[in-house]
Amino acid sequence: MRVTNAPASRERRRRRLKLAKGFYGARSKLFRTATEAVDRAMRLSTEHRKLKKRDFRQLWIARINAAARAEGIGYSKFMAGLIKCGVALNRKSLSEIAIQDPAGFKTLVEMAKNA
Repeated sequence: MRVTNAPASRERRRRRLKLAKGFYGARSKLFRTATEAVDRAMRLSTEHRKLKKRDFRQLWIARINAAARAEGIGYSKFMAGLIKCGVALNRKSLSEIAIQDPAGFKTLVEMAKNA
């Protein structure tokens, strides 16, 4: 009697095709194409998790800059002023304050200007 690896290899293929679910055309149907597509997707997902952090920081800085300029001070002077004052707020919370609480942001700008 011949021993095959059928159950294990079938399971391996099923798992890989399941990961390719939702891909376009042959990329979700054919094993080899699906394997290549999934490998690429996994590699890019790692890269994009890192890029997401950069993108969000960029967004927060843009928001803070816009709000600070509306109060008559540039981003770098604003941040330098906050550091001198000893205000330890990160860029995410500063951008949220700028959006949700303009009056509170205005007081932060005044503190930065005085420093």
